Amino acid sequence: MHALSRRVGLRPPAGQVRSAEPFDRKRWRLDSRRTSIARMGQATLRTDRIRLVPLSEEHLEHEVELDSDPEVMRYLGNGLARTRGEVEEAHRRRLAVATHAPGLGFWTGFVGDEFVGWWILEPPERADQGPVKGQAELGYRILRRRWRQGLASEGACELIRHGFEDLGLTRIFAETMTINAGSRATMRAVGMEHVRTFHLDWDEQIPGSEQGEVEYAVSREQWLAR
Repeated sequence: MHALSRRVGLRPPAGQVRSAEPFDRKRWRLDSRRTSIARMGQATLRTDRIRLVPLSEEHLEHEVELDSDPEVMRYLGNGLARTRGEVEEAHRRRLAVATHAPGLGFWTGFVGDEFVGWWILEPPERADQGPVKGQAELGYRILRRRWRQGLASEGACELIRHGFEDLGLTRIFAETMTINAGSRATMRAVGMEHVRTFHLDWDEQIPGSEQGEVEYAVSREQWLAR
């Protein structure tokens, strides 16, 4: 189970300025909370089952286990399992996310002491994904033996909550291949809606590439109104 583009947003009206508004205590609490978290850096998060810990050097072996499974990597990159060297390179890039995007980054997930996968919130990287400010891309990758247990959606819901309530994001989106039915089901399960189907130019085509990619998204207003 995984999401992230292999590698339209709903933009706010330009130049819109609000006049003075009545004091919103709930909004003030959220803004104060996210300011504190931004100063502390990436937070450790918890759900009923999962402890989400910011990615660190000690988690490399878990990443190697996850990315060396060809079924896990089926809809990612070239569709093949990663070598240790490739995972080490990816690990360095993943760690870097938290250094240039306060509060965002990769989280490794544990049920008890067992590693089950990772989740991510990271800034948009492509122009077609919309503005960087206020947005983050959601991703997740789960060990195959832990698929179909609701862990992907459970962890994703907590990252979405964290993004909107603690970090003050305005929009969170996720991408995957059109044919990746499992990941699309997870996106719908956490309240995201299909925004678009699009095509990107890949150096290596894998089965299903001709059907393109899909983007799902949810806004802060939609999330808080649930």
